[in-house]
Amino acid sequence: MKQKNGLLIVVSGPAGSGKGTVLADLIQDENYKYSISATTRAPRPGEVDGVNYHFLTREAFEARIAHGEMLEWTEYCGNYYGTPKREAEEVLASGCNLLLEIEVEGACNVKREYPQAVTIMLLPPSFAVQEARLRGRGTESEEKILARLSQTRNELARIGAYDYVVYNYDGMAAETAADIRAIVRAEGRAMKRQGDVSRLYFDGE
Repeated sequence: MKQKNGLLIVVSGPAGSGKGTVLADLIQDENYKYSISATTRAPRPGEVDGVNYHFLTREAFEARIAHGEMLEWTEYCGNYYGTPKREAEEVLASGCNLLLEIEVEGACNVKREYPQAVTIMLLPPSFAVQEARLRGRGTESEEKILARLSQTRNELARIGAYDYVVYNYDGMAAETAADIRAIVRAEGRAMKRQGDVSRLYFDGE
């Protein structure tokens, strides 16, 4: 019997974990859709509303919060960021798996609201590798790098809230994406998602 609804897949990971590359591999599969977040920050050059983000006024975003229209949200550096609930539910109802790339606090909020969500922490092979990746970018100041590394310690302190941990080794993003697909396939067959198996089996539904 085919699973009717898609799974909500939450992926978190510290800076340097390679989330963007891994998720880009996943969404090449038509069974995976990437969630477009909403934000109150101004669009950056080249960003398109409805493609990169849903750009909302602060008043509009707060109205969505008040009406329960955000799956999860947070305020960061004076701007709101969050996931529109209606669009997320439409993707899941279509049978596609919805990918959310959000930080730890947002992931925990989603898990409380949707216990059936699958939460995955994506990590570099080690803290040393993470630091090397960040320094290898050559795009951030020393202060920024140290802040990101410090934040990693806070994120790892809450890793016990996640269902899975997946390591992203250098040059193996495709293999890492395959690991996540394997998790999703297994979760789709978990007994907790099957309903009354005996009745469905004998009734031939």
